[in-house]
Amino acid sequence: MPLWKTSRHPLRPLLALALVALLGLGPLAAQAQRPPEPPYFAIRGARIVTVSGPVIENGTVVIARGLIAAVGTDVALPPEAWVIEGKGLTVYPGLIDSLTTLGLPAPAAPGAGAASVGEALQQAARQPIARGPEDRPGTTSWENAANNLQLSDKRLETWRRGGFTSAVTSPDRGIFPGQAAFINLAGERPQDLVVKTPAALRVNFSPVGGFWSFPGSLMGVLSYIKQVYLDTENYAQAWALYESDPKGRERPSYDRALEPVRQAQAANWPVLLPANLTKEVERALALSAKTGVKPILYGGQQGYEFAELAAAKKIPVLVSLKWPEKAKDADPEADEPLRVLRFRDRAPSSPAALQKAGVKFAFYSDGLGTPADILKNVKKSIDAGLPAEAALRALTLSAAEIYGVGDRVGSIEAGKIANLVVADGDLFNEKTKVKMVFVDGEKYEIREPSRPKEPPTVNLTGKWALTVSTPQGPQESTADLTMAEDGTLTGSVTGQRGTASITSGWVSGAKFSFTLSITMGPRTAEATYTGTVEGAKMSGTVSLGPFTSDFTGKRPDGTEAAGGLE
Repeated sequence: MPLWKTSRHPLRPLLALALVALLGLGPLAAQAQRPPEPPYFAIRGARIVTVSGPVIENGTVVIARGLIAAVGTDVALPPEAWVIEGKGLTVYPGLIDSLTTLGLPAPAAPGAGAASVGEALQQAARQPIARGPEDRPGTTSWENAANNLQLSDKRLETWRRGGFTSAVTSPDRGIFPGQAAFINLAGERPQDLVVKTPAALRVNFSPVGGFWSFPGSLMGVLSYIKQVYLDTENYAQAWALYESDPKGRERPSYDRALEPVRQAQAANWPVLLPANLTKEVERALALSAKTGVKPILYGGQQGYEFAELAAAKKIPVLVSLKWPEKAKDADPEADEPLRVLRFRDRAPSSPAALQKAGVKFAFYSDGLGTPADILKNVKKSIDAGLPAEAALRALTLSAAEIYGVGDRVGSIEAGKIANLVVADGDLFNEKTKVKMVFVDGEKYEIREPSRPKEPPTVNLTGKWALTVSTPQGPQESTADLTMAEDGTLTGSVTGQRGTASITSGWVSGAKFSFTLSITMGPRTAEATYTGTVEGAKMSGTVSLGPFTSDFTGKRPDGTEAAGGLE
């Protein structure tokens, strides 16, 4: 019997479950129980891919108090070092996700907390309507990602398990969402994660106003951004004049929206500007020329067309790894414009075009659900002509250099932060396993979750319609599963809240299990589906924290799952 059915108050378990997810007790407890480790490590006899220099065969890396102390073939080992035998292993610099929301709370949905649709509409009606740039619509430029980090975000561990040791995290809602921070993906306290802040100021071009509110169009957004920079120029001049001789002068008003923009202009912070298509690149470059900002373009999927333009302007580009795809629920018989088909086909070749043109570029996940998805999509760019060493550089040293921390991370060099990935082969081979990572010199071993040894007798590959029983009634979702020959299960589940990727999964005999990382308000939690398959149907339980519920599934086409893989 599902645990929620045992309660006399059917909503109480769901509220308790939400509370568990919101409090994030699991990750915090894991941090508290982490045993102390020695200050020195030595990985001996491994293949070392330094990125900044030649590959070292049969080399040694020494880590001392969070830093790389030495690297080479003839390296003295400290007598107190914990020696790790590296035969058959490859050491890489820790991977970097160049633009994310890792570690940040999820923004509240409009109307969140409302008891009814009517109350949600009343809340929306009470929001002030922006009628001009002086109302500062869609602007929270004072928000600094470094001040809002939360260790309870399960994605930190998920990314780390996949070989990522650093990321650039940024608020992402609004026209001026705030300031990005370059962070490492492990630490005892949130402040331990911060490597550099601010790393950049982020700007979006998406309208935030409705029909009655400013700015409700792209033209309005661009006009507003230009006005903010004009206002910042006047604001900076007023304060400079006042501070040079305040006696007898009226003090200018402090503006928390303009102050960070003023600081960014004075210190020449990079500014993140969206530009996926060629026309958007031209728009972003025109805006940067008008405002005098130092741009970093993010999107970059039409680089096969604008690579020469970006090279001529010496503008770095962050390439989204969420390659364009046809919508899964699209009409298969519907005609699509040639430009859409061409974009979908050529987007993965953009990194190769940027590399050939000499553009400095890096990769970012852009909402992909797991590190495996990230590396799989990097492999698509390699298959489309990008050299593997250039792909690795885009995930390491180039990303660090774009954000001005190439002297600290991104390659295996003495004196740099000890962010390392130790794997049993080529990172871009889907069969390669990450064995351990080092973040700030701390070792994190990656252990495979336990799973039954019996080979699969059913094949779960394909779509499944899932129904989960809840006190509010049945909840429908669709699982798109892929089963490997050894029973490893990958894929995603799409429901009312969006799509979540499978972080781990297996099939053994007719039994299966897969785990999703899902967002619950400002926290993430893991949902694990466990069950059995018979014919074209499956059944079992889904657990979220300490609570479980029943679920059933069926193939929409009625195809039986029997037989396994041939």
